[in-house]
Amino acid sequence: QVQLVESGGGLVQAGGSLRLSCAASGRTSTSASMAWFRQAPGKERQFVAAIGINRSSYYANSLKGRFTISGDNAKLTLYMQINDLKPDDPSVYYCAASGPSYSGTVYFAEAYIYWGQGTQVTVSA
Repeated sequence: QVQLVESGGGLVQAGGSLRLSCAASGRTSTSASMAWFRQAPGKERQFVAAIGINRSSYYANSLKGRFTISGDNAKLTLYMQINDLKPDDPSVYYCAASGPSYSGTVYFAEAYIYWGQGTQVTVSA
């Protein structure tokens, strides 16, 4: 089992920045890929970014450039830097982790079996 706890969300002015964190605990060595998703009210969960089994980073095309995913293995923490926050960025942001040997596509929620509770990001005009 892997437990994921997100933090760092909050209220930010449009154009501002945030860094989200996802602290992992439990059998963390069992996750091949980790990702961030987001979900706005009334909308489907959307892929944001992932670090795959090969340690490469992957981003949603529409969000590339403003979002940066990174990980600190020593701290067992996944990060998401969000710059130039826009009015359509407000969502609950979720951290997710895959199983131990998953090597398929990282873009779909079905790839991940562990999820955090989410952290809310709100953008003011």
